Amino acid sequence: MEIKEYIALNKERFLEELFSLIRIPSISAKQEYKQQMTHCAERWKEILLSSGAQWASVMPTQGNPVVYAEKLINPAAPTVLVYGHYDVMPPEPLELWQSDPFEPVISNGRIYARGADDDKGQAMTQVKGFETALQLGLLRCNVKFIIEGEEEIGSPSLEAFCREHRELLKADIILVSDTSMVSPDVPSLTTGLRGLAYWEIELTGPNRDLHSGHFGGAVANPIHTLCQLLSGIIDSNGRITIPGFYDDVEDLSLAERDMIARVPFDEAQYKAAIGVDQLQGEAGYSTLERNSCRPTFDICGIWGGYTGQGAKTILPSKAFAKVSCRLVPHQDHKKIEKLFADHIVRIAPPSVKVKVTVLHGGQGYVCPINLPAYKAAEEAMHTAFGVSPLAVRRGGSIPIISSFEEILGIKTVLMGFGLEQNAIHSPNESFPLDYFYKGIETVAGFYKAY
Repeated sequence: MEIKEYIALNKERFLEELFSLIRIPSISAKQEYKQQMTHCAERWKEILLSSGAQWASVMPTQGNPVVYAEKLINPAAPTVLVYGHYDVMPPEPLELWQSDPFEPVISNGRIYARGADDDKGQAMTQVKGFETALQLGLLRCNVKFIIEGEEEIGSPSLEAFCREHRELLKADIILVSDTSMVSPDVPSLTTGLRGLAYWEIELTGPNRDLHSGHFGGAVANPIHTLCQLLSGIIDSNGRITIPGFYDDVEDLSLAERDMIARVPFDEAQYKAAIGVDQLQGEAGYSTLERNSCRPTFDICGIWGGYTGQGAKTILPSKAFAKVSCRLVPHQDHKKIEKLFADHIVRIAPPSVKVKVTVLHGGQGYVCPINLPAYKAAEEAMHTAFGVSPLAVRRGGSIPIISSFEEILGIKTVLMGFGLEQNAIHSPNESFPLDYFYKGIETVAGFYKAY
């Protein structure tokens, strides 16, 4: 039996197993869903065992449990460690959903639901690709699975789990489906991810909110001051002004810039899709270079003072902001965290007190394209999609990938099947049915080639 035939015979079962996971609201960001997190982990265990794993367990961590499973074929054979996550983003704002986010709906050839793509749908392509390869006698390597429940909140418990279970997780390569492709017509393999640093800033002026008529013009307004501080972080050329920020940034080679230039990109369509009339960024770089291979600074949220209905004439006591940097390989997020905090404290005027808190961060990652596992993924994707995939760097961050390399000493192949229009983290998240099945076909093909 061929791979496509096995998938066709079992596609309704594959879909219903995915739906059984989607129906569990495994929202890691909210403590009231703690019971559902465990329920989802137990359901993953059942699916892994029924898919051919010889052993599976829901294992405790300091936070949500990790699901571990394995199928050991031959101690002398290479071992693949498959990573995924079962937690999802909160579905709010609920009023923007066209259907219940936790009751999957198929419409126009797409599965609509929270987690349809990120990462329940994509993780299921890995599990069902494994099952297909196993049932067809194509599996020649050992396979281990680790599916965590805290990726959407920064994987705070996973590093300790990996250190504690380093021997259990021993493998030759890690395989992940939690990334996206360039476009529906252009399959791709992700060869690089940016790192991340994230802070919260608190500025305090007077010891209480003041009457703006009595004190305005005489006392520093912390919201004004915070805006001034943050507006100076990026200069007129789109460069970040923090001293030492670019010390470890590696310049793009001509070969890599040429590879990026070959990625299909329609700037007019890009602008229209997000509703902007003009793009901006670091001078001397293209849009695709800016959003994948160059570091960035963004204000993710800013607040303070009175924001309720009507007017309240105050000079606020405090102002807050959440800010982040996307970092490129070789930039150490811990070094950047300190550089930024020191810089803000240094440039702040004595009229305010400053507190900078690091919330989370992680290193960037680069995958060599000459790895045997990468070559197997490339071959499998070519077979499934009918065209060779591009090797591309992506602008997002999966901090645990670099942690895997540090702790377990192995590289990761990022073989994702998501698309930009799938709206992950947004209302009406979706996953095309044909990409769900092509993903399964690709994973099965990977095991055939590896």
